[in-house]
Amino acid sequence: MATEIDGSNELPEASIRNIVEQEELKWIFVGGKGGVGKTTCSSMLAILLAKVRPSVLIISTDPAHNLSDSFQQKFTKTPTPVRGFHNLFAMEVDPNVEGDDLPNAEGMNSFVSELANAIPGIDEAMSFAEMLKLVQTMDYSVIVFDTAPTGHTLRLLQFPSTLEKGLTKMMALKNKFGGLISQVTRMFGVNDEFGEDAIMGKLESMKDVIEQVNKQFRDPDLTTFVCVCIPEFLSLYETERLVQELAKFEIDTHNIVINQVIYNEEDVESKLLKARMRMQQKYLDQFYMLYEDFHITLLPLLPEEVCGVEALRQFSSNLLIPYKSTSAKKVPEGKVDELEQRVSTLRQQLKEAESELDRLRKGKQKMYVDLEL
Repeated sequence: MATEIDGSNELPEASIRNIVEQEELKWIFVGGKGGVGKTTCSSMLAILLAKVRPSVLIISTDPAHNLSDSFQQKFTKTPTPVRGFHNLFAMEVDPNVEGDDLPNAEGMNSFVSELANAIPGIDEAMSFAEMLKLVQTMDYSVIVFDTAPTGHTLRLLQFPSTLEKGLTKMMALKNKFGGLISQVTRMFGVNDEFGEDAIMGKLESMKDVIEQVNKQFRDPDLTTFVCVCIPEFLSLYETERLVQELAKFEIDTHNIVINQVIYNEEDVESKLLKARMRMQQKYLDQFYMLYEDFHITLLPLLPEEVCGVEALRQFSSNLLIPYKSTSAKKVPEGKVDELEQRVSTLRQQLKEAESELDRLRKGKQKMYVDLEL
């Protein structure tokens, strides 16, 4: 995935162009520490993908949904077209099982439902599986996940294996205590619609979907994870933890977006900003040292929030073309005049020095002639 920057060095390109141009990608996760700009980055990525893909779905799995705020449009748990796009859709889901997702009988949880909830994470896994099952039937060309902070995201990525383990335990319990469970459910007045066979049937119906998703998540041609962070110690630590855990899950990751970078603009006079720049540079150096084979993209800290489709569309260009500070783009007009005057003075001094050198050379030659005579 490396891109040649010049003739001698091969370094990954400082953009997410590699993701946008990878046509086979089906699942893209965007995650990191809380408050680093994951929703903004995932929204911009979805906008860029909408330019090159037939259909794009962005899903927020963070219980504290910000997707609606980012696009300034209300989204629900069903895919909704994003205003201004014909092929970009968004939805906000809570990866926690809802009240009607597990069976109840006359207001009392069934015995098997309680048994399912006793398996750690099985309720969230079932809800997540239902969401994936729904998403797969919609046939989007690429799906972007705006995930919750790191710990929640890592648990979400474990859901497929959690459900597989849960299903195995349930099947073992059914085989061992099937008769007893049936008697207890009948004793509680649970009919066949909400009995253990119904629940086992529901789990088994998810098995194929989960196995397929589990396989796709581990395929780097189909799935990748974009780490979003800021140039500070805790975010660097969290990113390293995330990268290590993703490696354990065999999930591909080769892109890091470093947000809220303070650039040395020409008008920066604040001692606080200059101190923050020095602090950020220290951690930026560490990021480049730790992740030299990653595509590292820098996004500038802005004086205003990036909200609404137009603002997201404009700011998204920085994910493809590295941002340059104004001081790097141009020299202020006052500086131009000053530099021109210096160049003129130096040219005059050089002309005078050349004349003096020429005079000295001629004097030296005349002296040699006199000596010979």
